[in-house]
Amino acid sequence: MPKIVDHDQRRADVVSATWRLIARDGIEGATMREIAAEAGFANGALKPYFGSKEHLLAFAFEHVFHETNKRIDTATGINTGLAALRVFCHEVLPLDEEKESEARIVIAFWQRALGDTSKSALHERSMELWRERILGHLRDARAAGEIFSTVSDDDFAGILMNMLLGAQISVALAPGTSTRLQLISQLEAVLKLLRTPRT
Repeated sequence: MPKIVDHDQRRADVVSATWRLIARDGIEGATMREIAAEAGFANGALKPYFGSKEHLLAFAFEHVFHETNKRIDTATGINTGLAALRVFCHEVLPLDEEKESEARIVIAFWQRALGDTSKSALHERSMELWRERILGHLRDARAAGEIFSTVSDDDFAGILMNMLLGAQISVALAPGTSTRLQLISQLEAVLKLLRTPRT
């Protein structure tokens, strides 16, 4: 009887191997041959799932984005307004080893997206979803009377997005320069702007 192959699990195994290689050796070290070896497959076994490294990298980015959103949904629970916004930021910021690895995947994807319009468009769509999520939390916070600042929601969403993505770059490229406590303190300083009336 032929062996039944779980194709979804095999894709997940390949993506996990890709994460580990990029985190350890960088994007250039994550060749298709090395990815296959890391996942425990023969080199040709990746072809039916990912025809090229570029295809695999795009899939890995989408997978990271999807898994981060699932984690955000779980962590948010019944929180709304500023509490939900804080949870969102904690799940995006590279506050632990898993999230640092995700940041390295994202940076490798950004490098490729600079010269690839399809990857650039994928990133833009993903970030727009996060921006809309932030704006939703801000609207809820204003409705609950949690925000006193006159900084517009659009401006604040942009400030927060730049802070979150910048933190990913800082931690991935210069490990140890921003500790978990420092990142949380910086986030609280930014969120304080919402509770401070403009004079």
